[in-house]
Amino acid sequence: MLVFVDESGDAGLKIEAGSSRYFVVVLLIFDDHEEAQAADERIELLRREMRLYPRFEFRFNKCRRSFSEQFLRAIASYEFFYHGIVVNKDPSKLWGEGFKYKNSFYKYAAGLVFQNAKAFLSNATVIIDGSGSRDFRRELEQYLKKRINDPGQRFIVKVKVQDSSRNNLLQLVDMIAGAVHRSFGEKGDALQYRGLISHREVHVQLCPK
Repeated sequence: MLVFVDESGDAGLKIEAGSSRYFVVVLLIFDDHEEAQAADERIELLRREMRLYPRFEFRFNKCRRSFSEQFLRAIASYEFFYHGIVVNKDPSKLWGEGFKYKNSFYKYAAGLVFQNAKAFLSNATVIIDGSGSRDFRRELEQYLKKRINDPGQRFIVKVKVQDSSRNNLLQLVDMIAGAVHRSFGEKGDALQYRGLISHREVHVQLCPK
């Protein structure tokens, strides 16, 4: 089992100074490695179909509308599913000392989405984007294993750090996280992108409500 994780928005709490209202973490699961490889190859082919340069990186916040739509339509038929956590950073609803620190905030959100998806995990290899310090990524691995694994049963086997610019499936989870994030906004296309992949969605939790 392969699990890819990425976020959308930021962990800052100063919304009036430009921080995002919501912080989203999405967990994308492929039960079958061959299906993951097929999806990877489809994204490679899509670049050629769209006449993009070979190392073009699909990122939701940097793609034009037509690119995002074409990407999500192309990938929607593959056998994956996803869970998401959407943290509402409204100061009147979110309180606690730990939320003041970005690393703690991220670990909290990631822990929630992994906990929600626990019943779907088995001997998973988790792949996360390589941004952030090595020490933090090591802390995150230890935190997730401690929180999710049970004595005698490993839901998470290992956590790998890879560069999203060289990993098509990290780009896929970025696009999904962006689509989920957009669905909580007020733009006219808010629900459009998430709707293209809604059949792959298991659960997206908003907290606090």
